[in-house]
Amino acid sequence: MRVVVQRSKEASVTVEGKITGQIKKGLVLLVGVTHDDTFEDAEFVADKIVNLRIFEDENDKMNHSLIDVGGEILSVSQFTLYGDCRKGRRPNFMAAARPEHAITIYEKFNALLLDKGISVETGIFGAMMDVALVNDGPVTLIVESKNEKS
Repeated sequence: MRVVVQRSKEASVTVEGKITGQIKKGLVLLVGVTHDDTFEDAEFVADKIVNLRIFEDENDKMNHSLIDVGGEILSVSQFTLYGDCRKGRRPNFMAAARPEHAITIYEKFNALLLDKGISVETGIFGAMMDVALVNDGPVTLIVESKNEKS
């Protein structure tokens, strides 16, 4: 799994003119799944993300996690995170999981976040989505699962 993590002050995702997910302070997650990702990968990444110390304490040091600050998550499926742009001018998406596998891992990932007590909002898997956010910092990180090959 590959997840782009963006700390945000507020964010929303809109599909066909309707807001499907909206958060205040928290994290926007762009979630990519590859062919051999498993539920164990989803657990590893979910645990890593909710415990990352990327929110400031009273001394402006990144010492607090999402759990510590009571933040929310906006989780958006994003197969293009596995786009390979090394050859030619058109990305190759062969490393992205097929939808029937990706949705299973993506939904498990979101369920794991909920199990950790985090409020999770989402877009709609496979839909064209407009994502709006006020990036806080900005702070943007990439978290990959333990099985990542590259």
